Amino acid sequence: MTEKREYTGDYPDKTLYLPGPTEVREDVIEAMAQPMFGHRMDRMTDLYTTIVEDTREFLDTDENVIVLTASGTEFWEATTLNLVDERMLVPTSGAFSERQANVAERLGKTVDRIEYEWGEAVKPADVRAALAGSDEGYDAVGVVMNETSTGVRNPVEEIGDLLGEYPDTYFVVDAISCLGGDYIDIEAHNIDCIFTSTQKAFAMPPGLAVCTVSDDAYERELETESASWYGGFQRCLDYYDRKGQTHSTPAIPVMLAYRKQMKHMLDEGHRERDRRHREMAEYTREWARKHFALYPEAGYESQTVTCIENTRRIDVAETVEAVSEEYDMVFSSGYGDIGEESFRIGHMGEHTVESIRALTDAIEDVAGL
Repeated sequence: MTEKREYTGDYPDKTLYLPGPTEVREDVIEAMAQPMFGHRMDRMTDLYTTIVEDTREFLDTDENVIVLTASGTEFWEATTLNLVDERMLVPTSGAFSERQANVAERLGKTVDRIEYEWGEAVKPADVRAALAGSDEGYDAVGVVMNETSTGVRNPVEEIGDLLGEYPDTYFVVDAISCLGGDYIDIEAHNIDCIFTSTQKAFAMPPGLAVCTVSDDAYERELETESASWYGGFQRCLDYYDRKGQTHSTPAIPVMLAYRKQMKHMLDEGHRERDRRHREMAEYTREWARKHFALYPEAGYESQTVTCIENTRRIDVAETVEAVSEEYDMVFSSGYGDIGEESFRIGHMGEHTVESIRALTDAIEDVAGL
């Protein structure tokens, strides 16, 4: 049985280079320290309508937007319950895509996988073949845009384009570790739902999940008897249309932080934010190729998380700990079974090439590179 370890508050500050959570601006943290107010007050309507409409503007979309108090994991469940009657197609190429498939199965859905080795990317031709070869068809296709466990960025734009030929199959994209740091045109690529968590590339505190919902997806949920209660599109969106609020009590302090950070994101702009993340990714990859190798398949590298193959056979856990102790910087070992075969650097949110270089310099020093 786990024993209690008292939280003291007496801990050194660490700069986070994780695949999330990531660094949060000081003024965004300070925004949470406001007097509490009721979630049915006019002030809440002002707050929630601001963050919803600012998000729509930032993402450059006319789709419906839900900001829900939850982890992004909630929208694995909600999109499956809302859109899938019986069958779902999920390409699996890492821990999180496999988890998306597992969630759908636990909800009683029939899931067909297109299985790839970890580090490989989903191929649109394989998705096309699966769709064409299915007699029953699929209610939805679920794809992880950014496979956090392997640093693979899947070609969701191409997959969405081909799904335009299958109007009765909905396209669900898990963009938890990349949305806000990797530009995507949602409507142009037939995406019915794309979702994220605020503690990743949005560079906000954890606690909120964001999902866009197409009109077709909304209408589809109206026809199903298995729709999610908490994450139901109708429940969330109709309440917003009527009241400009959330249907259940939200994490108000985190929404105050969201408002502050989204203003920063709008000031920077989505395209410019994409450019900055691309520069960080290119720097990190160049460094990784010089000293190690890249774990993901060439041409499919993530723009927000670089997974580095441990070709030098350094002690990854020891290196992570030493960098944390000596430099107060925290990066991540590999995920699951590839924990010592790889390590991961999160270059997302408010980081810059200069701040990423500070981390790689520290790793070089500790590992003797």
